[in-house]
Amino acid sequence: MHIRLFSLTSAVLFSLLQLQCGGQQQAVTTPPDQTAGITQDLPPTETPVGELILALLDTTAAGPAAADERLGLQTGPHVRAFYGASPQPVWTQPNDSLSAEAKAVLALLGEARAYGLQPEYYATNQLVALRDSLRLPAASGPQQRARLDVLLSDAVLRFMLDLHRGRLRTYVASPREKASGQIFQPADVLRESLTAGKVADGVLACQPRNREYRQLQQALEQWLSTPAPPDSAAQFQARYEQVALNLERWRQEAISDSEYLLINLPAYRLDVVRGDSVVRQHRVIVGQPKTPSPTLSSTIDHFTLAPDWHVPRSIATKEILPILKKDVGYLARNNFALYDEGGRLLSPYQVDWQQVTAKSFAYTIRQSAGCDNALGNIVFRFKNPYSVYLHDTPVRQAFTYPMRALSHGCMRLQNPMQLAAYLLARGGQFRKLPTEEECARQSKPEHVRLAKSIPLHVRYFTCATENGQLRFYADIYQRDKALRRALAVVARES
Repeated sequence: MHIRLFSLTSAVLFSLLQLQCGGQQQAVTTPPDQTAGITQDLPPTETPVGELILALLDTTAAGPAAADERLGLQTGPHVRAFYGASPQPVWTQPNDSLSAEAKAVLALLGEARAYGLQPEYYATNQLVALRDSLRLPAASGPQQRARLDVLLSDAVLRFMLDLHRGRLRTYVASPREKASGQIFQPADVLRESLTAGKVADGVLACQPRNREYRQLQQALEQWLSTPAPPDSAAQFQARYEQVALNLERWRQEAISDSEYLLINLPAYRLDVVRGDSVVRQHRVIVGQPKTPSPTLSSTIDHFTLAPDWHVPRSIATKEILPILKKDVGYLARNNFALYDEGGRLLSPYQVDWQQVTAKSFAYTIRQSAGCDNALGNIVFRFKNPYSVYLHDTPVRQAFTYPMRALSHGCMRLQNPMQLAAYLLARGGQFRKLPTEEECARQSKPEHVRLAKSIPLHVRYFTCATENGQLRFYADIYQRDKALRRALAVVARES
């Protein structure tokens, strides 16, 4: 009995040494000098695949990093969480074939391009070679099965993480996930989907669920089903990469709200989204490339009618100060008032503007409500660290321009009173909004709080969908190139 146990232990160690050296595996036999005459009549024993998986994932001797590097694992901690303390083969079967679930996920990895990813990210060629090696007469059986099982788990878990949070960002649970207790654990998701017999569905369920991502992914899949003409293969590849970049952006900045305002800066457009429908659209003017509008998420809970404009210091010193050095009357003609640091009203004629520099500028400039107010008749305010807002504008002909990156960073909205009426109505507030003439005559700003606030998301996407078709936009802030470079670095390292 003791000699038989020694024989099994020796077989495990011998098998692991062969696995780690990457050599061809041979059938394991017990040393004849230690078993002669004792185990001769016992049937041959084979090391259980589960024991080999446990040994492959063992980190006792070398530590997690070294163990993962030896095996080429990208998601070592998740793989170990998936198998647990008593691993059993998941994807392979005793007859050296793949399970139906393994065939399904291997096919899914081969279709990674439909999700803006690449099959080579998941070592699909290596996995297919390992699968095929199981059919060879010289295959080592349990050793090859163990290695294939572990590497396929690693590939699937990496694919799930990439679908869920993108390739560039280490997954960190959001405050909302922590508060709800629904922290993404790919090993748990994979195990549950295997138990339910719906592994492919479980893997794909890791993707963002907002309509924009789903529609973009579906449009890409449809687009890929049509072969590119030979004379346009380069353009086809460039367009594919552009879609892939934007799917990556969505995975990094997914939206979980069911109703929200979405501003896509390169599209110069605001969408009011409810469920799977866009119920309103407004044209938008966004920041110039030198003063870009930021991407952000916030909430609109009020707006201001007949607003006055507190001129940002950057605009006051860079744009208005040079004008005042030549023409002091500029402030009065444009309905601006000048205040000192204590908030006291000053006459601009009392200041020696020739001696004032941008560094010594100690004033505040405010523009009162009126037809020429830079904010127009209404401004939607929301918390953000950039001091930007969404507002009306007196220069409305600019909404007809095809290129509308024209502002200092704030976003100007076409037909803003219509948006205000919609936001009031969705909260059960029905009130008549003032006309432009009434706003111009209004002496003080009026703040209107919404009974039902609405999330606002400002994003940067150079590709989206319209009526199920891909729509491409100019990269107005030149951000695609940097993202493409970052993804290329990750691809080389993986």
